Amino acid sequence: MSYTVVLVEDEKIVRDELVESINWDKLGLHLVGAAGDGLEGEAMIKKLEPDIVITDIRLPGIDGLEMLARCSVDHAVILSGHTDFSYMKTAIRLGVFDYLLKPVDDDELEQTLFKLVQRIKEEDSDYERLKKTRTPSGAELIALPHAVNNHVVDNAIGFIATNYGKPVGLQEAAQFLGLSESHLSRLFKEVTGLNFLQYLNAWRVNKSIDLMKDPKLNIGEIATQCGFPTPGYFAKIFKRFAGVTPTQYRDEHSAF
Repeated sequence: MSYTVVLVEDEKIVRDELVESINWDKLGLHLVGAAGDGLEGEAMIKKLEPDIVITDIRLPGIDGLEMLARCSVDHAVILSGHTDFSYMKTAIRLGVFDYLLKPVDDDELEQTLFKLVQRIKEEDSDYERLKKTRTPSGAELIALPHAVNNHVVDNAIGFIATNYGKPVGLQEAAQFLGLSESHLSRLFKEVTGLNFLQYLNAWRVNKSIDLMKDPKLNIGEIATQCGFPTPGYFAKIFKRFAGVTPTQYRDEHSAF
């Protein structure tokens, strides 16, 4: 299994050095694109939908953090010559895996990417396990725990049930519950066996399957109503759980 990477770095010398020096194949990675500014990077990410984005923060056009915020990126690594706390705080909110200071040592970046690949493999295993978990209802829904006998986690699940159609994530849930993101993330995983984003996406996929019963709704409208930022990202997440795209699933289950 090879995971795809897009690199966004405005300094051509640095960009070329990373392209050539990082042992992508050994890490189980495939570099599918390298961009020189934030706008080019945004277009490339939206087109290629990579598993990982490696980016500088200060870029021409738009900065790296704004670029990530505009795209649907599950895993990112920041390379930056700045230790500004506000940058780091925003990076954490966007789910950035690590924040490395320039000049970046090749070994350090490869170690970070190795750890990130292991994280993604663990998440893939969780998705595979969920794909095999179905409820006995007519539609193939993902079986999720709704009441776990933990006040905090039950309230977090309640937050998801109420707000899944909005652009919310771990940060908003933690603020609502008055907890730190790290504490909620750790507790949610311990109790449910899933991280917060996986549970949220599974909930959204379940709701999308319900909405597919309405022939008046197209896939884009369903994606929006279920809180997915773009139809492309919806299709990517849906396929992780169902093994097929939303359109394929709808075609296969047209006789609801």
